[in-house]
Amino acid sequence: MATLDELVRYDGKHVVVTGCASGIGAQVARQLGELGARVTGLDRRDPQNGVDDFIAVDLADPVSVDAAAGGVDGGVDALFNVAGVSSGIGDPALVVRINFLGMRQFTETMLQRIPAGGSVTSVSSLAASEYRENASTTAGLVATASPEQGVQWCADHPDALAEGGGYRLAKEATILYTMSKVAELGARGIRINCTAPGVTETPILDQLRTAYGQGYLDSFTTPLGRASTPQEQAALLVFLGSPAASYVTGQVIWADGGILAERFSSAIDSLDRISGR
Repeated sequence: MATLDELVRYDGKHVVVTGCASGIGAQVARQLGELGARVTGLDRRDPQNGVDDFIAVDLADPVSVDAAAGGVDGGVDALFNVAGVSSGIGDPALVVRINFLGMRQFTETMLQRIPAGGSVTSVSSLAASEYRENASTTAGLVATASPEQGVQWCADHPDALAEGGGYRLAKEATILYTMSKVAELGARGIRINCTAPGVTETPILDQLRTAYGQGYLDSFTTPLGRASTPQEQAALLVFLGSPAASYVTGQVIWADGGILAERFSSAIDSLDRISGR
């Protein structure tokens, strides 16, 4: 039986990482390389280091996504969807195109390359914490069959994009998409999961600071008392994609420093006080 340190390694495996040039994606690529993987990285700009092969891609452009997918060499043992932008760019429809529609298009193409034992791991967000409550709306976006249909759905449902600047919707769609693929991929021996980071020190955080101010970020206080690092978020992604997580699929892992747990606990306490218990 393999030991844990053997199970988390990627020796001889080919992995693909989107968003490899900065933030969490750069750390995922670095950690995978250190664990023995051959890393193909994708981003809008060349990361300069940390990957074995680089392919430029614009996830907002379906033609670019198809070209990038065609440029990936050979089979793929693990796919990591990390690329994304924040609502701070000020274009909700573009946020959805990049964070969900482009991600889904690329994933669907890569699934043809992933053998039994492979994995897909994507990045959602703490912003998607109400994905269950909003599922009846978000499911409509997930049910679209192409990027073009997804763009049209967004045009037809402007209210769905309004709250959260498209970011919440896209990250909730990522969770629903992950769960929707469990049976199909499970039958092929492929696992699919996503993480939901809380506040993390990445370039996206700089976008949010510029758009909303530091006070907005300070409102996300955590029980751990700090923001997470890209390295911490990357380590969870790398674990989920490895054989060490071989019985984990269809999950969203909230890597938020305890924020959701604290909110839930506070809500229970409030209900207890109201009911007089």
